[in-house]
Amino acid sequence: VQLQASGGGLVQAGGSLRLSCAASGRTYNRYAMGWFRQAPGTEREFVAAASRNGGSTDYADSVKGRFTISRDNAKNTVYLQMNSLKPEDTAVYYCAASTSIWGLRAREAVYETWGQGTQVTVSS
Repeated sequence: VQLQASGGGLVQAGGSLRLSCAASGRTYNRYAMGWFRQAPGTEREFVAAASRNGGSTDYADSVKGRFTISRDNAKNTVYLQMNSLKPEDTAVYYCAASTSIWGLRAREAVYETWGQGTQVTVSS
């Protein structure tokens, strides 16, 4: 599977953005999907994940209640709806795909395929 992320941009604090990650390939439904982010000078960190059928989701504590991950398997696309954005959400956001077990969803190392990243900048 190949991944193409989009939807990033510049937004004021308190605003919203929706990121999309389109996957190519007929095996998309085999993958759990995750979103990670990396701010300058920091390590890449887990943001959210959705299971293969989207029935299970998980979030980093820092985004719980503000971000929502969803997937449309008919469109081979996973989304990250980001509300109430804060300046500390500024980062490059990456989508990723994993065939590993759901219990390892927050671990960067289990994601086999990554998108190219999309920049999100939140101004104060």
